[in-house]
Amino acid sequence: MLTAVLSAILVGLLITFLNLKRVIRSHKLVPQYKGVFPSVTVIRPVKGLDVGAAENFRAALSTGYPGEVETIFVFDGTDDPAYEVAAQVAKECGGRVQLIVSGPPPVGRTGKLHAMIAGEKAATGELIAFSDSDTRPDQKVLRVLVETLLTTPGAGSVFVPVICDQPMKKVGDVFYAFLQNALYAPWALLAAGSSRTLPFIMGQYMVFTRACLAKIGGVQCATGQLVDDMYIGSVVYKAGFLNVIAPYSLSIFSSGLSLREFIPLYRKWFLFGRNGLPLSFVWRQWLFGACFYAGLIGLLIALSTDHFVAAALALAILVVFCVGLAHIHRTFGGAAVPFRYWWAPSAMMLIALAILISNRLLRNVTWRGRVYKVDSRAALDVDTQPQGSSTQV
Repeated sequence: MLTAVLSAILVGLLITFLNLKRVIRSHKLVPQYKGVFPSVTVIRPVKGLDVGAAENFRAALSTGYPGEVETIFVFDGTDDPAYEVAAQVAKECGGRVQLIVSGPPPVGRTGKLHAMIAGEKAATGELIAFSDSDTRPDQKVLRVLVETLLTTPGAGSVFVPVICDQPMKKVGDVFYAFLQNALYAPWALLAAGSSRTLPFIMGQYMVFTRACLAKIGGVQCATGQLVDDMYIGSVVYKAGFLNVIAPYSLSIFSSGLSLREFIPLYRKWFLFGRNGLPLSFVWRQWLFGACFYAGLIGLLIALSTDHFVAAALALAILVVFCVGLAHIHRTFGGAAVPFRYWWAPSAMMLIALAILISNRLLRNVTWRGRVYKVDSRAALDVDTQPQGSSTQV
């Protein structure tokens, strides 16, 4: 029985990796729009100085978009270390650029969402886009986003998957790249299918129509949520609009990330799975992760009972799982994994169990220098937040 179960798991893993590879290869740009491109306001909330911040700002202002672009950088205050960097880059690059100050967020709202709301109020474009400060867009991504939005009937929003494609300097870089390139973006493509639509948004770079934002009450509809983009996408979906994946990828700049710096990110991503991602999406990943632990437990059982054929199958599951993750990461466009970090996939899965337990026991989440207290659903626990605090929301 153990041999039969492990054989089925191994076959299932191989089929899964083949399907992920198929959808990645189908993730190709097919230009379609021939009309006049509408004006776009791109809002970039900024908190703190990201690695490569100046280059990220330059990339954000060099869009290559064939229509009019207004860019708004939003800060808590002028004392933010990135403020002067953004001001200098804006002066160098020119164009329609604003640096606005939103102030600290009120109780029940994340700092990022507060900045997004401030940017939305100041926006003048026909379309409104939001982009994370640690992304480094090339000169095609905004055009592809808008083109996809305009050529998809019923679309209210469009977003683009991100890719970690920087050389890996530390173990945190490896973990983060695997998280994005092998455990998130390809699975979103798989879940979206041929329609390229999802009931949520992956919001590192997303564009909305004015009609869509008006119907959902603007991005402030996510007040009270830890996860703004995914929640906004669910509201868009319930309002009768489509969330569409653009056939392109966006580089997210991350380099020199230590294990200590990665762990809070890992915790946050698991919380996102509880609060922002629907069961229709996450069940595949939960089942996929269970395959690793099934292989590990199967190996221990087989060795303890001297069933060496079953042990070989269990070991094959673990090898296929780890090698397959690395292969999907590379197929999606990730950088080569240094030999000294080949142990990372298995370690990442083992750490995941500790993260799941810690998220059940700990209710505080640190994000961009702020500490958020969450409830059992991983939404902001507003009732326990101190009033008038700029560091506890």
